[in-house]
Amino acid sequence: MQIGFLLIAIVLSVFAARLVQLQGVDPRSYAQMAAAEGQRTVDLPATRGEILDRNGKPMADTVDGRMVVADPKVTRAIAPELATILSERLGVDYFETLRRLRIEGEGGRFQYIARQVPASKAEKVVADIQEEFKDEKGRPFAGLMTERDPLRTYPNKTVAANLVGFLGENGKAGEDRAIVGLAGLEDSFNTYLSGKDGEARYEVGAGNQIPLGDSTVTPAVDGKNLTLTIDRDLQFYTQRVLQQTVTKSGGESGIAVIMDTRTGELLALADYPTYDAADPYRYDKELYRSSALTDVYEPGSVEKVLTVSALVDAGLGFKEQRFKVPGQLNRQDRPIGDYWDHGTLKLTLAGILAKSSNVGTVLAADQFKKGQLRDYLTRFGLGARTGLGLGGETRGIVPQGAAWTSQVGDRIAFGQSLSVNAVQMTAAVNTIANGGVRVDPTLVKGSARTDDGAEIGTDVATSRRVISEDAARETMLMMERVVDPDAGVAPRAAVPGYRVAGKTGTAQRVVDRRYDGSLSVSFAGFAPADDPRFTIYVVVHAPRAGSGGGSVAGPAFAKLMSQTLRRYGVAPTGTEPNQTPVEW
Repeated sequence: MQIGFLLIAIVLSVFAARLVQLQGVDPRSYAQMAAAEGQRTVDLPATRGEILDRNGKPMADTVDGRMVVADPKVTRAIAPELATILSERLGVDYFETLRRLRIEGEGGRFQYIARQVPASKAEKVVADIQEEFKDEKGRPFAGLMTERDPLRTYPNKTVAANLVGFLGENGKAGEDRAIVGLAGLEDSFNTYLSGKDGEARYEVGAGNQIPLGDSTVTPAVDGKNLTLTIDRDLQFYTQRVLQQTVTKSGGESGIAVIMDTRTGELLALADYPTYDAADPYRYDKELYRSSALTDVYEPGSVEKVLTVSALVDAGLGFKEQRFKVPGQLNRQDRPIGDYWDHGTLKLTLAGILAKSSNVGTVLAADQFKKGQLRDYLTRFGLGARTGLGLGGETRGIVPQGAAWTSQVGDRIAFGQSLSVNAVQMTAAVNTIANGGVRVDPTLVKGSARTDDGAEIGTDVATSRRVISEDAARETMLMMERVVDPDAGVAPRAAVPGYRVAGKTGTAQRVVDRRYDGSLSVSFAGFAPADDPRFTIYVVVHAPRAGSGGGSVAGPAFAKLMSQTLRRYGVAPTGTEPNQTPVEW
């Protein structure tokens, strides 16, 4: 029996000795190591939610990544050599990296060197350094390591970059800077997308975690996905057409918006010029915003459809209403004329719209009671943010009170002396397409909360009646004559096989609070005219002299509408375009 106990004791001693050998450290020294080395705290980054298009295709994705971290107690001795290698291979700032490799004091045993590095790249760099700087016993250099840090990618590059935005580091130099959204939806929905990082605390000795030491883990809470109303493929096509249009016209910039007439969902929202969200720092910061929301301009004659529809709704106008339109109208501060020279014309209200007569529009608007047109424009959504969820959106300007003089009112009737953003104007024209009911434009499917606390999306979008269904239809019939080659100014906006209702716009541009001589030209419309499915608005700023809404924006509208109708399988209604008279 005693021999048996002796054998068991010998076997257990051998196992214990082997365990010590495998661990490589005397377990009795762990407490001393922990006291000497202390605790290490490591962030456990949450996986950021994806940004997806309406069909589930990624607009912003998260893939496997690493952070590179340093132990300055180990790296301090060769900091200059390490900083040179890391700055060259990881693109980090040499002097900031040098500082972090040498840092002393509380918390100094764990310093971020680089964030969100592709996993294979980070591990290769650290492995090479560990091999190059082995100690005298041939052990790998222990001063650098990698930790999990999910990496954000933008697979579509410039497509919807102004909407999606990008991530980057915030905070001051010398601080541990967080990875946050710096533009677009990445910024305004940062909390929603980012989730909440976790944390691991554990005891370390000799630079390594002590297997039997105290440790606590707070798991990360991953962020939520954000699904957009945007159609990625249609967005790509829209940006290409817009770029071609601006470039061909010699323009400075442009905007194109495609909206689902019935739901208000934005299928495409394009800006040109734009930038690459995967490499944003090569571009001017001014390009990060969506100018469709942040920039205001005078809409010009596109606004006439709001004036005319308000007249019809108020019982003050109808499509065959007759007007004698002189070549010039002398008003209080300056004469009002048309873009073409003419004598007195006999135009119907439909003709005033089809030929885009400023003089005729002012004569028709004289029928409004005081404040009546302003009230209609407000109901159409002008002067108020659309609330899409992107930061920096402007309200535009609709003059109020004493600022609305009779002269200002005349100019507002045909689209000058007020300002809009492109999404506002799209939603206003869409109100006519949607039978007189304005629906909130939306960019997010379902609902989500922005960082400033606003809940937005298709689930919380609202609608309101602005004009009667009859007034909307009567206005549509007048707008249809705009693209008629025998009656209107924009035959190049027609879409073969479909009935189209639309309106051109040409307005003087205000730059630095004065008209600078350049123009904004545009075309807004919807199709099929008698059963609308999509509303499209194209704007080009500062095209070369002589360009107009019908010749520049009209063809772009036709391309975009044709593509959208085909993509969504919308067949022609098969009805004949109306022939409302434009003259009498």
